[in-house]
This record gives sequence, structure tokens and C-alpha cells, in this order.
Amino acid sequence: MCVGCRERADASSLLRVVAVDGRAVPDPARRLPGRGAHLHPTTQCLERAERTRALPRALRVAGTLDTSALHEEIEGSGARTPPAPAGSERNR
Repeated sequence: MCVGCRERADASSLLRVVAVDGRAVPDPARRLPGRGAHLHPTTQCLERAERTRALPRALRVAGTLDTSALHEEIEGSGARTPPAPAGSERNR
């Protein structure tokens, strides 16, 4: 489940995130130790997770997390916003 939008999705379509020294670090290989949270690799879901403080809560970290590495990963992958579903207002 994506901690940003709270929608269920296949694990292969979500980015695993772990907390390392006060930073939220992307784990695309799913190999880093520790508790992980999952997020759609879109700026929309990341911004929502930041706004609702979902990442620190999901990763059980007190305080805030530096999400700059996640922003770099998501923006570097070219995933800006998810495509609108067919028949939605954005596609008309």
C-alpha cells in the first residue's frame, strides 16, 4: 500500500523507502535492512506523504525525515504524476 495515496498496488509498482540516519532513502533493490514503507514513485504521492507526515509514522521514526534523496530518485526517473484514468476529467 502506498503511504502517500493509501491505494493498494503491486509491490513492483511501488518504491520501497527506509530510514537511514534521519533520512528517507529509496531502496529500489529492496535490500536495505530495517523497516520499510512503500510509495508510488510519483511527486504527487511523495508530496502527499510529506504533507500528512506519513513516512515518519510508517517508518516509526520520531521527528521529521529528510526526503531530498526521494525527490532526486523520483524526479530522476521521470515519474512526475500518474496518468489519469481513462474517462477522467483530465483526459477530456
